[in-house]
Amino acid sequence: MSLSSRLQRFSEPETLRMAKMGRELRAKGNDVIDLSLGEPDFDTPQHIKEAAKKAVDENWSHYPPVAGYPELREAVCTKLKRDNNLDYKPENILVSTGAKQSIANLIMALVDTGDEVVIPTPYWVSYSEIVKMSEGVPVMIRTTAASGYKVTAAEVEAAITPKTKLLMFSSPCNPTGAVYSKAELESLAGVFRKHPHVYIMSDEIYEYINYVGKHESIAQFDDIKDRVIIINGLSKGFAMTGYRLGYIAGAPEIVKACEKIQGQITSGANAVTQRAAIVALTTDLAPSHAMVKEFEQRKKVIMQLLSEIPGVSCNEPDGAFYVFPDVSSYFGKSDGTTTVNNSDELCFYILEKAHVTTVTGKAFGEDKCIRIAYTNSLPKIKEGMERIKNALAKLK
Repeated sequence: MSLSSRLQRFSEPETLRMAKMGRELRAKGNDVIDLSLGEPDFDTPQHIKEAAKKAVDENWSHYPPVAGYPELREAVCTKLKRDNNLDYKPENILVSTGAKQSIANLIMALVDTGDEVVIPTPYWVSYSEIVKMSEGVPVMIRTTAASGYKVTAAEVEAAITPKTKLLMFSSPCNPTGAVYSKAELESLAGVFRKHPHVYIMSDEIYEYINYVGKHESIAQFDDIKDRVIIINGLSKGFAMTGYRLGYIAGAPEIVKACEKIQGQITSGANAVTQRAAIVALTTDLAPSHAMVKEFEQRKKVIMQLLSEIPGVSCNEPDGAFYVFPDVSSYFGKSDGTTTVNNSDELCFYILEKAHVTTVTGKAFGEDKCIRIAYTNSLPKIKEGMERIKNALAKLK
């Protein structure tokens, strides 16, 4: 069989692969604890579910506009003004089937063969792979735990060349939980003012899951706003992962370009989901705030449990629902039958020996670490971390 060479340019997402392996192991009768998937374990709030049911009863079952229902695009604008003090019009908004499609639309609309896309590491696994699919060139800036896994203006400046088309970053960050302050974003904005050919993709999907105060968007700086494309959606903050609803906010020319691409691939996002999204974005956020409080409690517990594992160090996350511990002290060690040399092998070792799914840090651009999601119940988190601790203790 002769398949496209495009398939050789990118890899399967490690987050999905580990979850799949965990399901396969569970299907064989093993008690597997999932600490790998970035999916809230909470149910969608009742008022949003009622809106979805109402949409079914009202026969919202026909093809929606490619860009999204006008009422939903207006609702996104209302949310951006309410939460971020950002002024957008419906023409600035495109609704897609999840934030991942929003990112893919954007990269396909902006990036030509050979264009460089700057990505601070660690980064969400699909950033680099979507760039590769579009024949762009990912340019990585490695950040460290010492810098809070945040990139500096000087590092961005040094990475920009005449071929640079875009910078992609997230705040709060997946996988590190790093959150950029207004001052830090202002510093980055200063670099982009000097390089008007560079666009900025600001992934704000974890906006509500923030433990340090007000979310800040780089789109707040008016003189670069037309080059900022906000990526957001409903999966994380509203526990609506299966509804598949993401959106971009950006300059009308970019939105139109993304709409043109989407029109040939999926057309409009699910009609019922769109009606439920209008309610989610414009009504009570109390369920989201309650969910975040629970995540914060889990974060405190998992940070304490990590501190009790010898040889593991971890920055405390300021947002999202992951920890990203440095586990490199275990590389080169063996339990007598298995030797662990890198984060890939350590994740497989933990899955095999402890029956706990995690994700290799290599997939996020940092091989010294692994990602552990605290999107499971506290009892499961405690048991999973105890299993990991016991498995690592056998490596000598």
